[in-house]
Amino acid sequence: MHHLPESDDPLAASRKQDHIQLAFQSQTAPAELDNRFYYEPLLSAHPEAGSWPSFSFLGKKMHAPLWVSSMTGGTALARHINQHLARACGEFGMGMGLGSCRQLLYSDEYLSDFTVRPLLGDTFPLFANLGIAQIEQLLSRKETERIDQLLHKLQADGLIIHINPMQEWMQPEGDRFQQPPIDTIRALLQHARYPIIVKEVGQGMGWNSLKALLQLPLAAIDFGAAGGTNFARLELLRSAAATADAFQPLALVGHTFTDMTDMTNALYQELGDTAQCHQLIISGGIRHFLDGFYAVKKSTLPAVYGQASAFLEHARGDYDTLHQFIQKQIRGLEMANAFLHIRP
Repeated sequence: MHHLPESDDPLAASRKQDHIQLAFQSQTAPAELDNRFYYEPLLSAHPEAGSWPSFSFLGKKMHAPLWVSSMTGGTALARHINQHLARACGEFGMGMGLGSCRQLLYSDEYLSDFTVRPLLGDTFPLFANLGIAQIEQLLSRKETERIDQLLHKLQADGLIIHINPMQEWMQPEGDRFQQPPIDTIRALLQHARYPIIVKEVGQGMGWNSLKALLQLPLAAIDFGAAGGTNFARLELLRSAAATADAFQPLALVGHTFTDMTDMTNALYQELGDTAQCHQLIISGGIRHFLDGFYAVKKSTLPAVYGQASAFLEHARGDYDTLHQFIQKQIRGLEMANAFLHIRP
């Protein structure tokens, strides 16, 4: 524990006094322990900063297994947040998904809110984002070239399609899907010459939806699992009281990221060579680095983990606040990687 003999350590007495004073505040009940891991204190040295190994994801190199999903544009605050997040992704070697780029399909008025590639750099992945309703409309109008134009303007590597039937249904001004989203995705894949990620936005996806997606040539599946921001519930808060009371039960269905990881692992084994999607972004209910570490280590497929609200909270202020938050998250990941093993 000590690097110096006690006689040569000027802080020894002070430290012992701290230990005496804080010992009673540091009691831990068995029920508080995180039982997802074996703690193996003998098998590693303390990790150096930057020791998480670099890896390939979405065709680019990343230095940390974190994926940042930012908010939309159209306000000065959104631009500020997007720029902070992009700068952090470039500095720490993370990937970034933009918020909904719907308003850029027919106008460049808010383009500057989303133009973050210069801050992120070319090395790390950047994906634009459109809802399934917009994809359905573009296909029906034979305007899918607008997606190519969007990606070109943003210098994005590909497109995230978010699937949100619960949110749209609860939203007073929400869109209504004319066909199953899986049919729309298949139709776009016939036109697309760019990588596509499909995600939910807070309810997650069940067995049959995951099975259908795994059999498509997608760049990745982003879980958007239950446990984080529930956008269906959020929309009910904007609705009339009678509507909110009537539909509240629907907002409480969904799947956690742990549930979805288990299902995906089983499906990937079942599908064998018929699986065409081989990467995951595990998001929704990831509270901190230890949840993220558990998620990526539990997954059979190569995976990163996504966070939105935690990054959003720290990106609202000055950049140094965000930098320190991410730096600590990555150091936590490195410690976990050195001393923790997933329990089977």
